[in-house]
Amino acid sequence: MAADTEQLSSHKYLTYPNLFTLIRLCCIPLFLYLLFGRDNIAGAAFLLGGLGATDWVDGWLARHFNQVSEFGKIFDPTADRLMFIVALTGILVKGIAPIWVFWLILLRELIFGGTVAVCTVVFKMDRFDVTWWGKMATFLLMFAIPGFMLGATDFPLHLAFLVAAWLLAIPGLAISYYTAIAYIPVIRRSLRTGRSRRG
Repeated sequence: MAADTEQLSSHKYLTYPNLFTLIRLCCIPLFLYLLFGRDNIAGAAFLLGGLGATDWVDGWLARHFNQVSEFGKIFDPTADRLMFIVALTGILVKGIAPIWVFWLILLRELIFGGTVAVCTVVFKMDRFDVTWWGKMATFLLMFAIPGFMLGATDFPLHLAFLVAAWLLAIPGLAISYYTAIAYIPVIRRSLRTGRSRRG
């Protein structure tokens, strides 16, 4: 078993954490089906909450099976951001309140994610790790969003979910925009490092 694990961990793509990330990514069509095909907002909310709650699993698998890879470090946050953006877009199309909160979250993700993607692909920026505050913002918002969704239904305790969503969303939004600004010097340093390495 140890030999198999070691052999698997040496592979650039075929690893347990990458497989788990792929499974989570494949849940997005199911989320959209529940939201639009079944008009089951509560079911879609619980699925999204489950995806947020299991965000740590792929990192744990990578460390536990010694399968940390450069591809995984890029694939996991990219998949998370893609899930985040698709889910938010679906919620906005569905017209679930509060619309302005979802727009603020989506705009931050598009602007920040787009900037990082362009700098990485076009300008060969060095990859940098997400800060603790960045992870905290994502954690808060990933649970606030399904809370708002449940608050828009007649699900039992939907008002409690709505209150909890506001308690998570307000600090989550503040931290997410603060970290976006705080990442600016980090992006500049990473760009300089990438340029000097190429030079």
